[in-house]
Amino acid sequence: MKKKWLISADSGYDLPEEIVKKYDIRTLSVWVMLGDDARHDNEFTQEELYAYADRTGTLPKTAALSPYDYGEAFKGFLEEAEKVIHISLSSGISAANTNAMTAAEELENVYVIDSKNLSSGFGHLVYRLAEMLEGGMKVEAAVKETERLTEKVDTSFILDTLEYMRKGGRCSAVAVLGANLLKLKPCIEVKDGKMGVGKKYRGNLVEVLKKYVDDRLADLENIEDFRIFVTHAGVKPEVEKEIYEYVKAKNYFKEVLIGHASCTISTHCGPNTLGVLFFRK
Repeated sequence: MKKKWLISADSGYDLPEEIVKKYDIRTLSVWVMLGDDARHDNEFTQEELYAYADRTGTLPKTAALSPYDYGEAFKGFLEEAEKVIHISLSSGISAANTNAMTAAEELENVYVIDSKNLSSGFGHLVYRLAEMLEGGMKVEAAVKETERLTEKVDTSFILDTLEYMRKGGRCSAVAVLGANLLKLKPCIEVKDGKMGVGKKYRGNLVEVLKKYVDDRLADLENIEDFRIFVTHAGVKPEVEKEIYEYVKAKNYFKEVLIGHASCTISTHCGPNTLGVLFFRK
């Protein structure tokens, strides 16, 4: 007997594995290429990505699945479920949404949602959709509500280095030099599905991260209290623990979760990147 619904998502949504398993979320992994070595997202480690970038001076490349790949995946999912809901990486940073939409147009009962987001900001939407469907909400209503929530996700992160942004063509060598000389750590914000630079911080990483958390959570009355992610692309365990406990000590969020950035995300931001991601009211 078929399930009523099935959720799939592009890799890069950075949810903890226990949540993925609980809701049987299917991950469609984008391609990651280290030179001629092309593999799916989950087949490389962060350490391999960073070692390649350091060794070659160039970033790994990523590529979305083709419309054909999405179509074949969706057809397989429709053999298991009556309706398939796929949430894609932001259309502002990847061709994944366009390709998934193209595939869905040829099929019935496949819904594609543009997350307008990345990492655990994207994951927030996947998780919330799963909760709504599990709670009995009809697919069409859950899709509509998830699309509304894309505008409510607050996604940002602190970069320890601008080198990866420079190598990816997202900022100039002059900007990197200036940031290095001034020892600045910029906050990158996702707005309208695209990344932009917000406030710039100065100091050691832990001090900067705590100030950043204070700034992002300054207006708690306008923030939903049910969940927040502390997501990073390879900080030291002691830094992860300290910032996690710092967020918990706010005594505001009912659930504080750790997210680990996938290769899709890590290759563009570099090591020691960390962000707090939540819903605004």
